[in-house]
Amino acid sequence: MKDRDIVLVKKAIKGNSKALELLLQKHYEQLYRNAYLYVQNKEDSLDIVQETAYQAFRSIKSLKKPEYFMTWLTKIVIHCAMNHYRQRKDVIPLTDEILSKQTSRSTEPAYELMDAIKELKESFRTTLILFYYHDYSIKMISEVMELPEGTVKTNLSRGKQALRKCLKEEMIHG
Repeated sequence: MKDRDIVLVKKAIKGNSKALELLLQKHYEQLYRNAYLYVQNKEDSLDIVQETAYQAFRSIKSLKKPEYFMTWLTKIVIHCAMNHYRQRKDVIPLTDEILSKQTSRSTEPAYELMDAIKELKESFRTTLILFYYHDYSIKMISEVMELPEGTVKTNLSRGKQALRKCLKEEMIHG
């Protein structure tokens, strides 16, 4: 993190809501991308970003080390996204069901990959998203997910295996 951002984080921790607002605006796109990777829906992603901002405002004073602001914020957005995902998991909007039957989404590799990632166990999905989409190190993922580094490495390995298997099945049955 840049020194200027650390100064803003310190101000936010002390109660300066404008400083936190500036930080959230600066990192809005990253928050949105994180949320979108979970729900793949613009409206839900925006809701998750809004909930993340709310949670950040409520708990900024609990942040002990300003240099870990992004790690802390990433934890919040992942937590909000996973909660949202769990709540909506069984809800399939009729329009999405119709669209998936009428279009050949599965012929596009990006959709195949995202559909396969959605099917993974939550810990594998989060690890893969943080590692490949956000270029987080094993150590940083360990901090965000509050897991030992060995577990993160295992999740990464098993997640890739599960993803390969899912994509292979998709090719065979798709």
